[in-house]
Amino acid sequence: MTSPQRQPLLHDLAVTLAAPTVVLSAPDGNLDAAVPGAGVHGLFHADIRALSLLRVTLRPDHAPSGEHAGKAPPTVGASEAEGEAEDTGTHAGENWLPVVAVMNAADGPGVSRFVGLAQALGDGAPDPTVRVDRRRTVAPGRLTEQLTVRSTATKPVHLAVRVEIAGDLATLEHAKAGLPPRSPAGPNSELLSNAGVLRWGDPAVAVAVSAPGAVPDAEHSTLTWTLTVKPGENVDLHLTVDVSDTAAVVTAAGPKPTWQRPHVTADDRRLPALVEQSLDDLHSLRMATADSPGDTFLAAGVPWFFTLFGRDSLWTARMLLPLGTDLALGTLRTLAAQQGTRTDPATEEEPGKILHEIRRGLFDDGQGLRLPPVYYGTVDATPLWICLLHDAWRWGLPTDDIEPLLPALTAALGWIDAAARAGDGLLSYIDHTGTGLANQGWKDSADAARFADGRLAQAPLALAEVQGYAYEAALAGAALLDAFELPDGDHWRTFAADLADRFRARFWVADQHGPYPAMALDGSGRPVDAVASNMGHLLATGILNADESAAVAARLAAPDMSDAYGLRTMSSTSGGYGPLRYHCGTVWPHDTAITVTGLARTGHAEAAARLIEGILDAAPAFDYRLPELWGGDARADTPAPVPYPAACRPQAWSAAAAIALMTALTGLEPDVPAGRLRLRPTGPLPVGALSVTRLTVAGERLDVTIGSDGRITSVSAPAGLTVQEHTAPRS
Repeated sequence: MTSPQRQPLLHDLAVTLAAPTVVLSAPDGNLDAAVPGAGVHGLFHADIRALSLLRVTLRPDHAPSGEHAGKAPPTVGASEAEGEAEDTGTHAGENWLPVVAVMNAADGPGVSRFVGLAQALGDGAPDPTVRVDRRRTVAPGRLTEQLTVRSTATKPVHLAVRVEIAGDLATLEHAKAGLPPRSPAGPNSELLSNAGVLRWGDPAVAVAVSAPGAVPDAEHSTLTWTLTVKPGENVDLHLTVDVSDTAAVVTAAGPKPTWQRPHVTADDRRLPALVEQSLDDLHSLRMATADSPGDTFLAAGVPWFFTLFGRDSLWTARMLLPLGTDLALGTLRTLAAQQGTRTDPATEEEPGKILHEIRRGLFDDGQGLRLPPVYYGTVDATPLWICLLHDAWRWGLPTDDIEPLLPALTAALGWIDAAARAGDGLLSYIDHTGTGLANQGWKDSADAARFADGRLAQAPLALAEVQGYAYEAALAGAALLDAFELPDGDHWRTFAADLADRFRARFWVADQHGPYPAMALDGSGRPVDAVASNMGHLLATGILNADESAAVAARLAAPDMSDAYGLRTMSSTSGGYGPLRYHCGTVWPHDTAITVTGLARTGHAEAAARLIEGILDAAPAFDYRLPELWGGDARADTPAPVPYPAACRPQAWSAAAAIALMTALTGLEPDVPAGRLRLRPTGPLPVGALSVTRLTVAGERLDVTIGSDGRITSVSAPAGLTVQEHTAPRS
């Protein structure tokens, strides 16, 4: 983790992306990474900042003789522009005026819109008569901007439009550390101006900027248009930035759609709005590795996690299974191709282990965290890989796609077996190098594991939810081994039963409110007894019996966990709690959605509804683009969720949480190999009547309509599946 004093803020940036390219700008659309406190600005491509400056300014101008509206004077070149600057001070910034921002908004995948006012131009009246609209479009490796100058003035408006543009080719970790931009265009790079194009780069990265009709100035790194806008007319200007990177380890996903887009209607219109924006964001996060460009996965999040993360990509693909199995298959294949084959403490690689993340090079945040380009420091990605394979099979992933992954399945099961033997029957972890992640579950900050009195737990740690994942993976693996006539199914059922017994004996603790599972065991085997959201992940794994699930549901539904805008990561009564502590009191939408799934599956509809309402209350404050996390303040205390200032946005599993919540409301549980499809809505729905069409099971369409009372009113399912409807009781 980077020091919070240095990590740039992200919460108020405008984000436009199409993996592996993203633009993070100020609300007016400008980029200036050198402005103190502005957060992290830039166009990033595959972990390199290709643009650190992109600023639009205006200047009143006189109409040159023979000038045509929207075109630069044909005789003005760079030297003449410099001569003008000696009199006007244009390159020193004098007389150039900012465009005053009044609106910015996402406008579909990879598109943002900005509207600004040119207050010094046009009629001398209170109402603005000249404005500048920016339409920003990001595609993989390309940024295009259309600047439209609009005038309702009574006379022609003569002006110059200037774009200052530069790139420092800084690495992502350089930006995350809050360091100032490097020298423009990066070290040992060359900036050229020819044929109206500005270029810079290094041996791996090449950046080219073109602007038809503009006068480029390589010395000052500007592009300038001189134009006249007549009353009631618009003039369009165009700018294109192309980036290529031969050293990138990630690339754009293929053009084929990765899932079917569902249509959602509900009495509570926030749910459809959340689903729509989330699907746009997920589309823009689609990515592939350079080694396997045909297999699509979802990058974890923007900007710090804009690459393959085992845990994040697996959870996201799992949540999106109701939209089809193609994403799951691409994720499974990509991670299987990088599965560990040897023991290497430097990278945490072990035979059968699924990786944590990949980068273009060593990731060094300057604060002691140094991760190799392929890093395996995760304790949960391996069982989650098995769970995704099993769930995708149940949702209809074809046998021909599963069979090539069976060797990876047996290797992953082997890693679980070895890890449990090394951990006294439980899965635990420790950072062997001292420079990797101190915590290797999803709560991976150094201070995430705490006792109820606030003390930090000492490694090696055995996390509660990881034991649940391993239990579920063992049973899932047994089912797959049996189905494909492979041995050892009974071994894994026995393993699961023994693990459940060990968990029951060692993790359960109690306080004045009753029993609950500790979040972890520390290095001496003591329960780490802070009341935390970890227990919510256990509900859907099957490791808890009915009475234990009820106890967990009661703890999660209590106000100290659930009166925020979603589920708190830690109880507000626990020592070490803080509403803006990364893993100790904030709300993470994916964490809430996983818990809601478990609550719905174990029949605790009221607790699930309470958490769903919290997320829906939060969504409008973020324009329905859910960030990585937000503050854990009580809903009664703040009229809107408090942003976590350094939260990534969009974040894949946050966006996928919308689909998970929708699925939990319907109670969808398919078993295509068995020919069954179960629907068990959560009872009276917190969103009112709900209709979801164009879901996908076994590659075929599924439509479901549920009344506000939780009764199923219609189901259209693929032929060959027996639909089992479990109608919720009336309230």
